Amino acid sequence: MVKRPVVQRIPFNNSHRNAEGGFTLLETVIAAGLMAGAIAALVQMFAISVANNISARSGSYATVLAGQKMEQLRGLTWGFDTVGLPVADLTTDTAAPIDTPDGGTGLSPSPSGTLIGNTAGYVDYVDQFGRVLGGGETMPARAVYIRRWSIEPLPGHPDTLVLQVLVTKRASRGSAGASAAPRLPDEARMVSLKTRKTP
Repeated sequence: MVKRPVVQRIPFNNSHRNAEGGFTLLETVIAAGLMAGAIAALVQMFAISVANNISARSGSYATVLAGQKMEQLRGLTWGFDTVGLPVADLTTDTAAPIDTPDGGTGLSPSPSGTLIGNTAGYVDYVDQFGRVLGGGETMPARAVYIRRWSIEPLPGHPDTLVLQVLVTKRASRGSAGASAAPRLPDEARMVSLKTRKTP
């Protein structure tokens, strides 16, 4: 005769079933709190990332505008004529939307403080699309960027000019306009030398 295996019956137990059936209210509240904290941290990181991208884009655009103004200044005449006499462009209006051969300051040495404040002949304004709006001490309503520049002879070397260009979105930089102040995040500052060359 074949022996059959003995099947043991486990009695029905409600407490055993409830223990395996799901989460308690306390576990659900803790999980929801952790999830809310993680989402809040992600939202904060997203906001910081967006702010950094906007600042980086503004800084990059300011660098392009500073490079354009620097090339414009470096393209002005500063050299010697065919008999060896110094020649310089001291009249081109570089603050106008389109360069005009007279009515401006060209490569004339700038007064002190042209990088700190808006000085006629050494400042122009640019709108959000990169269009030059002209110069002057009063900023036009559509201006987004301010370009200021200075032109100074290199001490001890009168045939060499130090060209500086500062582009910023801020109307008033306060003490940050001083040469020793650090660059602000959304601005660009360029320095270059232009030397007379013998023909």
